[in-house]
Amino acid sequence: MSSIILASKSPRRQELIANITDDFEIAAAEEPEVLPDGTSLEEAPVFLAAYKAGSIAKLNPDKTVIGADTVVILGDELMGKPKDEADAVRMLRALSGKVHTVITGCCIIKGTHRRTFSQTTSVEFYELSDREILDYIATGEPFDKAGAYGIQGRGMLLVKGIVGDYYNVMGLPVAKLERELRLL
Repeated sequence: MSSIILASKSPRRQELIANITDDFEIAAAEEPEVLPDGTSLEEAPVFLAAYKAGSIAKLNPDKTVIGADTVVILGDELMGKPKDEADAVRMLRALSGKVHTVITGCCIIKGTHRRTFSQTTSVEFYELSDREILDYIATGEPFDKAGAYGIQGRGMLLVKGIVGDYYNVMGLPVAKLERELRLL
């Protein structure tokens, strides 16, 4: 029986947390994620991470539970996972040639102790042609990723540069998370 629970179904997060420990299990929250009115774009990922971790921690009070949520922000729009192909096209066109922000919020709960933090990375896309966007969407990769792209997959071909933590863009700021775990 492991001592850490990752409250996420994301295969990328599972792969990344294995760099910290191989003593973990997966138990993702099934309730829908709803942001309270007035939640800022920057606060949203931390709120959602705490929501995920909290729902799993209630059922597992003797474990360390880690929740994470990643959002893509362009201007005043929070881009989640695309609903369909048209939504993915819309997002990728909006990101084309621009710098956007990726924020991953994390929450660690161990007994009565709770730590939350976020990590921010700036990502710049190349100017994308409609053909590039449609070819990328045809891979199927965009549909389970915030902002309709995965930097660790074919989406890397869209990225001109980043400033900040690469793994944060993948969905888990591993180095910061490992340091935060040490503080509990």
